[in-house]
Amino acid sequence: MSGAAGIFRCDLVGMERKLPQLIDREEAIDILRAGLLARLDGDTSVCRYAAERGVLCRGFARYTDQELRERYAWIVRRRPKISRSELEQIADRWQLAQQEVSELPTACDVEAKVHDTCRGWDDFSNAERARFVLQISGRSVIVA
Repeated sequence: MSGAAGIFRCDLVGMERKLPQLIDREEAIDILRAGLLARLDGDTSVCRYAAERGVLCRGFARYTDQELRERYAWIVRRRPKISRSELEQIADRWQLAQQEVSELPTACDVEAKVHDTCRGWDDFSNAERARFVLQISGRSVIVA
């Protein structure tokens, strides 16, 4: 073969093209949960982890100061002058306590059940779940 067609063919020899795997919502959540649990130290909630690393929903960082204060109004009522940093620290401990009391592995699992400060896994579209799976596991998937 000669010319551009020959060059193109040579460039593709030995290259494997991976298509995204089709998975369902629950499998995507299982992949995310496993990936997160492997990264979390037991002293950090998914909300803090996501905020610090800019992954998933971005955790606490996705909210403006006012939105965060509204989500955790019960804390702010007791400490009206609380700084954002202090509020995030208490909210992080609250999320961890909720996990323990609920006997659920992550804050996303708790919030999917109680819809208190967010909706956990239920906040995300299938396209977002696919993007998060890529962020956390490196796997290219389509969630359907």
